[in-house]
Amino acid sequence: MIISSAEFVESNTDVEKCPKPYKPEYAFIGRSNVGKSSLINMLTGKKKLAKISATPGKTQLINHFLINNNWYLVDLPGYGFAKVSKTSMAAWNNMIRDYLLKRKNLLSVFTLIDARLEPQKNDLSFIRWMGEKEVPFAITFTKADKMPRQKLINSVANFKKELLKTWEELPPVFITSAEMSTGREDVLKYIEDTNKIFKG
Repeated sequence: MIISSAEFVESNTDVEKCPKPYKPEYAFIGRSNVGKSSLINMLTGKKKLAKISATPGKTQLINHFLINNNWYLVDLPGYGFAKVSKTSMAAWNNMIRDYLLKRKNLLSVFTLIDARLEPQKNDLSFIRWMGEKEVPFAITFTKADKMPRQKLINSVANFKKELLKTWEELPPVFITSAEMSTGREDVLKYIEDTNKIFKG
């Protein structure tokens, strides 16, 4: 897929106020500081489309971007560590949950996992929740360039092994690096193919 246009549409805290669900939609979510904004910018080829911050928890809204005037890319708040109050975190969690459960045109959630880390409890619990709620998703490892190839292979295998303790079949898995553009073609091909099954 060639990205010819990518533009910010709007931000919301209420799923009911999001753009009309007439186009296919893909959300990106992960632990705070997992490299979500960098990945979004790499995929779209727009260096400043999603704002990058050194402060975890910077994204606090449901951010919609229109890609090729054909589908939506959605930047969701991160989960896990963030320097915000418990009240704010609870509000974020409710907002994310409502979006994931109510958004009818949501075809897949790219769940970002830092490839350098051992399986984290909040990643595993979030993935388990999506499975229980039957929310379609793809596991997307980030920062693949930050470690030796064999360590990367072992890390991905370890995460898959952990999931297979409770899953009979794994969802699609992508390995990415925003720095090296690793995985870009694979992710965009997946979106392109999935768009074909959308019935608006």
